[in-house]
Amino acid sequence: MASVKSDIEIAREATMKPIMEIGAKIGINDQHLIPYGHTKAKISAEFIKSVQGNDDGNLILVTAINPTPAGEGKTTTTVGLGDGLNAIGKKAMICIREASLGPCFGMKGGAAGGGYAQVVPMEDMNLHFTGDFHAITSAHNLLSAMLDNHVYWGNKLDIDVRRVSWRRVMDMNDRALRQIVCNLGGVANGFPREAGFDITVASEVMAILCLATDIEDLQRRLGDIIVAYKRDRSPVYCRDIKADGAMTVLLKDAIQPNLVQTLENNPAFVHGGPFANIAHGCNSVMATTTALKIADYVVTEAGFGADLGAEKFFDIKCRKAGLKPKAVVIVATVRAMKMNGGVAKNDLGAENVDAVKAGCANLGRHIENIKKFGVPAVVGINHFITDTDAEVEALSEFVKSQGAEAVLCKHWAHGSDGTKDLANKVVEMVEGGTADFKPLYGDDLSLFDKMEAIAKGIYRADGVVADAKIMNQLKAWEDQGYGKLPVCMAKTQYSFTTDPNMRGAPTGFTLPVREVRLSAGAGFVVAVCGEIMTMPGLPSVPAAESIMLNDDGQIEGLF
Repeated sequence: MASVKSDIEIAREATMKPIMEIGAKIGINDQHLIPYGHTKAKISAEFIKSVQGNDDGNLILVTAINPTPAGEGKTTTTVGLGDGLNAIGKKAMICIREASLGPCFGMKGGAAGGGYAQVVPMEDMNLHFTGDFHAITSAHNLLSAMLDNHVYWGNKLDIDVRRVSWRRVMDMNDRALRQIVCNLGGVANGFPREAGFDITVASEVMAILCLATDIEDLQRRLGDIIVAYKRDRSPVYCRDIKADGAMTVLLKDAIQPNLVQTLENNPAFVHGGPFANIAHGCNSVMATTTALKIADYVVTEAGFGADLGAEKFFDIKCRKAGLKPKAVVIVATVRAMKMNGGVAKNDLGAENVDAVKAGCANLGRHIENIKKFGVPAVVGINHFITDTDAEVEALSEFVKSQGAEAVLCKHWAHGSDGTKDLANKVVEMVEGGTADFKPLYGDDLSLFDKMEAIAKGIYRADGVVADAKIMNQLKAWEDQGYGKLPVCMAKTQYSFTTDPNMRGAPTGFTLPVREVRLSAGAGFVVAVCGEIMTMPGLPSVPAAESIMLNDDGQIEGLF
């Protein structure tokens, strides 16, 4: 049997077209493309403004079951569906997130799809790309520096250094920086205090950039960031430190969507990248809304399983941006069903129909949940060569019992030829006109009730547990006018519960909220549930150990 080519080998063999040709396919003239080399470009603000009067295309969300070590292939399916829609004659684009260096050098790998359903240039996308994440890191840390500088030069705002809430960030997994003491070394270095680092994708600046509608909205939101509290407990905002203008300058290029292409030379916006377990997990509003103005079908993804990514896509991004999705694809694999059914990773290659059936409960709950948002859903079975006909049939029959349909997808091996059936099904759902999108909860519920609505309605928890300190904090924010904000649940991606080892569709548990954070600029309240890290660490054998340049100067080890 011939060896299977790696993602990077397939990407390296791609015949990419000049980015100006890709732009021309969707009506973007050369003068509105700011090229970053021959195969990447940013879209000008002038072009984005010029298409605002256009009708919107149809928005399709790709989500998934809870992730397992067996892999699901959500991004790969997103890319494959976009190619498939173009292959059946539709004018389609995809919108995905940028890759973070942290997971790329850690354990998760890149975020450009895989096999013959990839976005290219793969190496560029998984490394520095167009510098957006570096700009976000710099803007975030400029605010940190200006905050400490304000305290050093007299502290006119009477900031209580014990109540500085603004941490620093870097785009790397580095557990040593989670909790630090800064300003040591004497009078010349400032006032010592406890601090820490988050990963850049957890930064509120990242969330703001991904939710902003234009450069003016970006600066307003940056100014709304709460960085600390005064001795009288009143908040200190970014604009009080006078950092919002300079931060906007650092982000003036980063806010413009990036245009690249799939292996089949179809257009793709790759922009923004908030994590889905500790942030809202969607690509930028500007990329999505611009794509909707220039394409008939826009396929986008939301991070991790539907309990995190899809819920936040609907309740935060769609609510904030006024988006109305027309259909949802829930990605599942036979391998993941078997893992949910109790099969060890090393045993997934052997046929086990009973394990497939046992593991389907997780998928069933996601199907039920999507229906609550009023959007029709189809299950995309991401095919692996080890899947047997009996296993695929068992999965398909389960989906049918849930009142939905499953479509076998072979895009990893065959590109758009492997997703034409899924593309036709998506078009059928959209043209059926049954979508009637609505968020899970209303704006007027209390913040705690919103958390409980998600915990009970999506996770199937019996309730939410929070101590008096958290309840008092939520009440204080409501009194300050933040009560209408949506909530962003930060929890493990591996389970409906806060226990990453509890797979399937568990019931009979409560959801512990151990911390709440106000992201006033982004416009949501974060509820940290269970043990979730905003600065991940590297695994015992990080991917970085295998990433290197070969003798030909090519990058090896990226995946």
